[in-house]
Amino acid sequence: MLIINDLSLRIAGRLLLDHASLTLPAGTKAGLVGRNGTGKTTLFRAITGELASETGSISYPKSTRIGQVAQEAPGTEEPLIDIVLKADLERAALLKEVETATDANRIGEIHARLGDIDAHSAEARAATILAGLGFDDEAQRRPASSFSGGWRMRVALAAVLFSQPDLLLLDEPTNYLDLEGTLWLETYVAKYPHTVLLISHDRDLLNRAVDNIVHLDDRKLTLWRGGYDQFERQRAEKLELQEKGRVKQEARRKHLQSFVDRFRAKASKARQAQSRLKMLERMETIASASQDSVAPFSFPEPAKTAASPIIAMEKVSVGYAPGAPILRGMNLRIDADDRIALLGANGNGKSTFAKLLSQRLPLDSGAMTVAPGLKTSIFAQHQMDDLRPEENAIEHVRRMMPDAPEAKVRARVAQFGLSTEKMMTPAKDLSGGEKARLLMGLAAFDGPNLFILDEPTNHLDIDSREALAMALNDFPGAVILISHDRHLIEATADRLWLVKDGSVKPFDGDMDDYRTEVTGVSANAKEKREADKASKADKRREAAAKRQALEPLAREIKATEGLMERLRKRLNAIEDQLADPKLYERDPRAATQLGKERADATSQLASQEDRWLTLSGEYEEAMGP
Repeated sequence: MLIINDLSLRIAGRLLLDHASLTLPAGTKAGLVGRNGTGKTTLFRAITGELASETGSISYPKSTRIGQVAQEAPGTEEPLIDIVLKADLERAALLKEVETATDANRIGEIHARLGDIDAHSAEARAATILAGLGFDDEAQRRPASSFSGGWRMRVALAAVLFSQPDLLLLDEPTNYLDLEGTLWLETYVAKYPHTVLLISHDRDLLNRAVDNIVHLDDRKLTLWRGGYDQFERQRAEKLELQEKGRVKQEARRKHLQSFVDRFRAKASKARQAQSRLKMLERMETIASASQDSVAPFSFPEPAKTAASPIIAMEKVSVGYAPGAPILRGMNLRIDADDRIALLGANGNGKSTFAKLLSQRLPLDSGAMTVAPGLKTSIFAQHQMDDLRPEENAIEHVRRMMPDAPEAKVRARVAQFGLSTEKMMTPAKDLSGGEKARLLMGLAAFDGPNLFILDEPTNHLDIDSREALAMALNDFPGAVILISHDRHLIEATADRLWLVKDGSVKPFDGDMDDYRTEVTGVSANAKEKREADKASKADKRREAAAKRQALEPLAREIKATEGLMERLRKRLNAIEDQLADPKLYERDPRAATQLGKERADATSQLASQEDRWLTLSGEYEEAMGP
């Protein structure tokens, strides 16, 4: 169990968490979500003890093993399989000890423990994890130094997964995975036997791999049951109810204040006015349910529309060396309004195909016809290194608009979704998401007919990814998309092409079919319906249990409402009698008695109103969202 109690965290004077609390029972799989910069990674640093808190505490059982992906990817001469096997420290220590142990009893203990931790199957388990992350048998035997940084990070991920910590912390693990690796990780995390806390902006991963969402917002942590779609829906409903409650409360405030203003100076109503004034003072303000909006993306339309097909291939082969094609025999056609997503594991040639389309690689053989005047732009994450670190966004754009007035340059930068402050910030000081916006805007600056995007979402949060999907759907040109974000593919692409076995061919199926092909796990409609049905049943049972537990409080509220209604009727009857001027002449003693009864009933009503407000507040708080 992970318990975060009254935690406050501050970085460089900036308060990121303010007396936040959270409890995760053992075995929970939770996604940690929130806008970029809210403090998710900082919370991980606090959990591992790397960062001290300002207030509060983080606790878990002493024996808890915490694991997270190493910041430094392994680059040694050791084979990948050995690096992963060494991540199980206990197994490695036992194997080392057994080589030198001489005591028969100790040797027996070591072998017994090796059996307990299933050491005999360790290599097979490590190989399975590496294979799931894209390493075949031959690659698993190669030294880590022979792989690029992105592939080494996969090895670091494989190592922490193999060690099976009691609390697994994953911070954006899909940033260095392709779609196939992401689909495999999704299935692995869903079946992981211990507690997982996962930072991710991948909506589908959060829908399938975790059963709870932890939302970091306004420096607080809130736990929601279910995947991301359920969280988004429940939060929207809560915000809507909050706004309705705020409007209702405001009307109640106005009514009470009106009563106070009208009768404060009137002796006969002074006590009632004072009572309502106290109610106003005690009334806790319901905040406006406003949400920060994310800046949109905006891609300019092509100056001239290209005629379809904009690209046609016939028996095309391409590679980096003559006579050694990576992709061959391609017969494909791209039309002016196509939305095509490229599927296939990293290393199969997706980037090679993108370079061919952008005419950065020559044909090895075959024929490729390109529409006259076709303008092609490409966005790739590695191009962020091409940004001039000391120049701000305005200076980058001014290079492309040297004769334009300042106002026009700034207006163009604003279309990238950068605020006025960020326009003036040097590129080196922008966040990853802000750099991606700048680079994407520069790539599409001249209004391409064909826009190729290679992993555009790595530094974007969920709301920004949604904004990107909307912009791509509004873009009138053709789009070629390479992404591990399944939601983005499903939201924007209407054709799927599979890059595999040295060629590119249309994929006959949808993303669920491709997921089944990659993982062997079906995601058909029947399973989804059963899961939704079970989830709804759980919610109904939970709501029923809450109502049953709160039944005594509900009865007390109802009884208080009944008493208030009787007191109001009694007061109205007394007021009617006292309104008769002849009463004071006919029976002054009765008039005096009625006055006392009115004062007593008024006092009782004010007391019961206070009681009703207190009880209702307790009930609403207990029911929760």
